[in-house]
Amino acid sequence: VQLQASGGGLVQPGGSLRLSCAASGSSFPINVMGWYRQAPGNQRELVADISNGGTTNYADFVKGRFTVSRDNAENTVSLQMNNLRPDDTAVYYCNYKATVISTTFTYWGRGTLVTVSS
Repeated sequence: VQLQASGGGLVQPGGSLRLSCAASGSSFPINVMGWYRQAPGNQRELVADISNGGTTNYADFVKGRFTVSRDNAENTVSLQMNNLRPDDTAVYYCNYKATVISTTFTYWGRGTLVTVSS
């Protein structure tokens, strides 16, 4: 599975950005796609993810501000980020996970930088 993310950039506090990620190559019938982020000096952390059945999962720090969605036909996942704050500044990584029997396969995109600053 190859993941190509786009949509990062510089935005002022309170602004919005939309990240998109397209998956190509192999695929699994049951999977979860989502977004993680890593700020300088911090560990990579989950932002939000969504299963191919539509179940979503959000980190507490983005609830009410970010929305994750996906298009199963196009194998894409998006992250709409509203009311951005300076502490949202990080490299955002697209993620694809699938579990087959007892083995979890995890794939990462290259990452796209989001900078929230005035």
